[in-house]
Amino acid sequence: MCGIGGILNFGKTVPVDPGVLKAMNESMVHRGPDGDGIFINNSKLVGLCHRRLSIIDLSEDASQPMSNREGDLWISFNGEIYNHKTLRKELESIGAIFKSDHSDTEVLILGYQFWGLKKLLKRIDGMFAFAIWDEKSSRLVLARDRIGIKPVYFSKRNGVFVFASEIKGLLSHPNIPARLGQIALYHYLTYLTTPAPLTMFDGIYKIPAAHYLEINLNGKLKFSRYWSPSPGYGIDTGGLSKLNKDEKSIYYQQEVLKRIENAVSKRMMSDVPFGAFLSGGIDSSLNVALMSQYSSHPVNTFTVGFKDHKHLNELEYAAKVAKEFNSNHHEILIDERDMLSYLEGLVVEQDEPLADWVCIPLHFVSDLARRNGIKVVQVGEGSDEQFCGYHSYLKYLELEKRYYRPFQKLLPKSIQSFVAHSALRFANWNSSFDIYADAIMRACSGQEPFWSGAIGFWETQKDKALPNFSASGPEGWEEMVSSGILPRGYLETNSHEIAQDFLIDFDLSNPGKDQLTRMTYNEFRLRLPELLLMRVDKISMACGIEARVPFLDQFLVELTMDISQEEKISQGQAKLLLKSATKGLIPNEIINRKKMGFSAPMSEWLQGEFGNNAEHEILTSELIDEIGFDREYLSTMISSHRSGKRNNSLLIWVLYNLVAWHKTWI
Repeated sequence: MCGIGGILNFGKTVPVDPGVLKAMNESMVHRGPDGDGIFINNSKLVGLCHRRLSIIDLSEDASQPMSNREGDLWISFNGEIYNHKTLRKELESIGAIFKSDHSDTEVLILGYQFWGLKKLLKRIDGMFAFAIWDEKSSRLVLARDRIGIKPVYFSKRNGVFVFASEIKGLLSHPNIPARLGQIALYHYLTYLTTPAPLTMFDGIYKIPAAHYLEINLNGKLKFSRYWSPSPGYGIDTGGLSKLNKDEKSIYYQQEVLKRIENAVSKRMMSDVPFGAFLSGGIDSSLNVALMSQYSSHPVNTFTVGFKDHKHLNELEYAAKVAKEFNSNHHEILIDERDMLSYLEGLVVEQDEPLADWVCIPLHFVSDLARRNGIKVVQVGEGSDEQFCGYHSYLKYLELEKRYYRPFQKLLPKSIQSFVAHSALRFANWNSSFDIYADAIMRACSGQEPFWSGAIGFWETQKDKALPNFSASGPEGWEEMVSSGILPRGYLETNSHEIAQDFLIDFDLSNPGKDQLTRMTYNEFRLRLPELLLMRVDKISMACGIEARVPFLDQFLVELTMDISQEEKISQGQAKLLLKSATKGLIPNEIINRKKMGFSAPMSEWLQGEFGNNAEHEILTSELIDEIGFDREYLSTMISSHRSGKRNNSLLIWVLYNLVAWHKTWI
């Protein structure tokens, strides 16, 4: 795992400043404490930089930026290519000559040289963000992996194109100012993160998952999408048609387990010590069970808990799994004081707000692993989204089936309009009705019941919090829209447009698919890459840890997107398919226990010392007046939580992250 960055001065002859490249590198030293390098081409219009965390091929031959033998291709790469050995053999068979012993970076650059970009992206299996400067064609290419595990940000202004693994790398360039992106803020309030390609910084963008960008010396941008988490990739449907229902279920269980086994096995590729984060739930326990099969020595496992809130702890279950598979187990307990001591660091590490308080325990368990000599860990993100592991999913499915569709079909439009208006009036009188009013209004307007697995402010709540909000598009939005990377609906002050845009895209290619598959597709487009995976990347990398995500293996995702809702859940039981597939591998007690989820006692913390701090920071922030928040509405919302009347912890955490970010960065 590493940090990448670079500069392209287009349309002018101003040379790249090596001092700026070095400053960009230094801002990301945590991503690569083992080494650094820079490259500037002969015309001095293009420069690349790199911070190295040595994982595969620890020799100097694998240092970056790296070139091909001819010196006309240069690469800066962050990530891991799991099938690099196979690809190396294929390349050698067609004449490629390697300088390194087993560098996956060199496989990328020679793959680009011999196959071209599109064929390379189709062949590689891994997590990645890379930049390639092609001297012959005078173009710079940036690519992000299929799922969005690795980030890459960019900005284009005043004749300069700058990119980096983290926004702080971009802000090290004197041409890139730190300014608030107002429309991104509006969507963040709902989705707890900013939807790609937007970021919270005006004029700074992120490449969406499964996309690549090309820019030439004239500054012309081109974006392309090379993969989609859609049905149709993963199963031989012809063979399945011959099976009865029970035979199909057995086939799915066997195929799911086989692909998870392959995913875990290939992610154990490493030249340095590795381990796993273990909660004692089915996902992390399956990780450890399979890793113990493939390892010749005990797996290192790491668990975090809370000193004063034992009802959230899964330490007992994690310890049972560790004992079952004879792992070297490590625990850490944290409390409110630990959280308070970390908050300033959290704001810096995130770059832009990620309103997921799991970042807090994730930091402490990542730090625990690093202090025990670990550089690589396997984590369990992505399983719940694919196998319907959230009980909230079941509620949305029930809502859609029993209420949304019948309501929309049976009630005349005039009555729907009256019901929506009445619900809104009641919500204006009683704020505790906000969420229900929003659901009624969504049904009346034909909107989807499910936007994301994690929602902060619904539209009715934002209307109250931001009564007179308006925002212009971010700097450069016209080019982003015309190039196809930024849907025009993202510029609207209605966050439903984003979820709706994803589903329109999905339904055009996959008509008639079940609701759970549509929900999962939405998660792959926003919440997974821009919230869950960014918390993993930013927090683990700040500790010098590379996190690998076997449940988001390309081939597993392609399989699960082909499996119907009926196969994944039955009689209201979540995660049925995965539970059936793992029987005999992990203890039944772990498979059948009630899901707790990786969390933190934020509701309780907000009623204590941190609640005082958060209330003060929110209500006295310059951002409140700058954006036009209704201070009285926010004050009432905070007071309702602190008095125990209503659990508003998520909304308060969303606001606290926002104002703390604004105070630090803007």
